[in-house]
Amino acid sequence: MKKILPLSLIALSSLLYADMSTQEFLYKDPRIMSMGGANTAVGGYSSSIFSNPAGIIKIKKSHGIEAEILGVSVSGSKDIKNFVDDLNNADTTDEILAVTNKYSGEAFNVNVSNYTSFSYHAQNDIAYSFGILASSDVNFIPHNNGGANGILETHSRLYGGLFLASAKKYNGINSDFLGGALNGAVTIGVSVKYIKQKSYEAGLDTGEVTQHKDDIVQYLKDTYEVDNSGFGMDVGALYEFSNKTWNPALGLSVMNIGNMSFDAYGAQPLSANIGASISPEISWSNSLKFDVDYVDIFNSQQARVRNYNPYRSQDQYDNADIGYDVMNHLRAGASLGLLDNSWFMATLNAGLYKGAYTAGFDMQLAILKLQFATYQEQLGSELGQLEDRRYVVGLGIGW
Repeated sequence: MKKILPLSLIALSSLLYADMSTQEFLYKDPRIMSMGGANTAVGGYSSSIFSNPAGIIKIKKSHGIEAEILGVSVSGSKDIKNFVDDLNNADTTDEILAVTNKYSGEAFNVNVSNYTSFSYHAQNDIAYSFGILASSDVNFIPHNNGGANGILETHSRLYGGLFLASAKKYNGINSDFLGGALNGAVTIGVSVKYIKQKSYEAGLDTGEVTQHKDDIVQYLKDTYEVDNSGFGMDVGALYEFSNKTWNPALGLSVMNIGNMSFDAYGAQPLSANIGASISPEISWSNSLKFDVDYVDIFNSQQARVRNYNPYRSQDQYDNADIGYDVMNHLRAGASLGLLDNSWFMATLNAGLYKGAYTAGFDMQLAILKLQFATYQEQLGSELGQLEDRRYVVGLGIGW
């Protein structure tokens, strides 16, 4: 059965344009995900615009124009290879059913993303960033009893877009309140974006899988493909206190303002987020950061629920509210810089994401970048209902 995973092939071969998981952010940078997904009050990367556009003000001025080119990241679920191999070796209906029975109820994900960006932090405390995102996010859940979701359920999408952000810092905020403890600087950031998306949602039954195994790509495109596009904007603020020992900061962002609620899988909900960080000065480390975020404060995130239609209309899935769970909104992380000079940089990261650990590292040798991260996604309507441990590798060129 060589064509049972057509969307996986699309994801691996097409970076032009996730997931059965939360959609509050369009791109999950491996560096940030290894730090628990917490970045609202930290910033420092061009990809900070996906959590708080004010964070681009922390891109170092000494870097001049910072470029991240061909920043490709590939992620997959823990058992994705075994699942793919077993399906590809299944040729008969009975063999296909045996595989879906074996893996019934497990979640499998393949994601390939490329975020290319150019950023500049000017001397007058204004920062700019321009980026191009291309992402393929493929998700499967096999079922052993068929039913409304068939024997192979998929919620997948190909999407891409353009991003433009600017941030301005205002220094010299002084107050006698609490003995000047609140003195500092505030940064205001704004980003605008245009997203184009193709989504695929299907619950393939035994007959569909068997009958269309040789033309499944065309079958899914003809039957289930939905096109969407939308404009949106994000606004954010970052307050940096003047305390030079701990360098505390507070962050606030409101993401996905505008026409981002696609009537299909992958809608980007309006998301309000807060965060707090410290970056203590220590002699034995190049940099040390701690951040705690509370994202999607008003629980705008939704799950996709099958609304069975025997005529296979494109409206066979609807949005449903997800139950409120504090741990589902909590992000926390730490980053330890081991070395950072003109030729080599290395950082170790760890954190907590939706109640599960994250870990990873970020390395750069001259212009070559390597990142690794692992985190656990929560895919069900309740925490712990459907968990998917993912591993991410990022490769790129940057300076």
